[in-house]
Amino acid sequence: MNNKILTYCDLGFIDYKEAWDLQQEIHSKRVANEADDFLFLLEHPNTYTLGKTAHKENLVGSEDYLKQNQISVYDIDRGGDITYHGPGQIVGYPIIDLNNWFKDTHKYLRALEEVIIKTCENYGLQCGRNEKHTGVWIDDRKIAAIGIKVSRWVTMHGFAFNINTDLNLFKGIIPCGIQDKSVTSLSKELKKEIDTNEVKEILLRNFFTLFSYEKIRAIQKVELYNQIYQSHFEKVVQ
Repeated sequence: MNNKILTYCDLGFIDYKEAWDLQQEIHSKRVANEADDFLFLLEHPNTYTLGKTAHKENLVGSEDYLKQNQISVYDIDRGGDITYHGPGQIVGYPIIDLNNWFKDTHKYLRALEEVIIKTCENYGLQCGRNEKHTGVWIDDRKIAAIGIKVSRWVTMHGFAFNINTDLNLFKGIIPCGIQDKSVTSLSKELKKEIDTNEVKEILLRNFFTLFSYEKIRAIQKVELYNQIYQSHFEKVVQ
């Protein structure tokens, strides 16, 4: 890999559309080689997202159900079917140039799974893969969903890892269109509340190692936004 710097930003609790817009902005910069590889870790408010191959009938929650639980719904540009994002779930958005790693989307998906598998191992939890379904599994229970977009060999979207997630909110959908499986979380499996900041640190370390980086450059959300909007302002002035 030519560029071995990973820029990391913890976006905290952030609206889905705001994070999606930010991804698109950074993706454009990465394609133009105006930014290093990025990894965002964050949490969203209650949201259902439908990927490009999603079946609308897998959204089973009524309008009343969506309003009652304050769930937003978005049709988005990643692969895969429908999934849930919400508080207590760590979402990871890597925006990395696969030209500098391996130009292989399947290898990339397996590497994202491995990041989460290694993280679960840190908590003494054995997870694995399902031959038919992308993601990370404990028997028939899905602990992490993965859905990506790759354009010009630069990635977007990523993974959703259930930590202290309210699993009841998966009842409004057929997760990933899979009817004969269930979902789980780190806290459910370990029967205790988990420190999400600690999990983020472990995820970052595993991502850093598995993707062979040499240096992490951490940036605060406010600093990142200032840089982006300053560059927009300069373009307008010119």
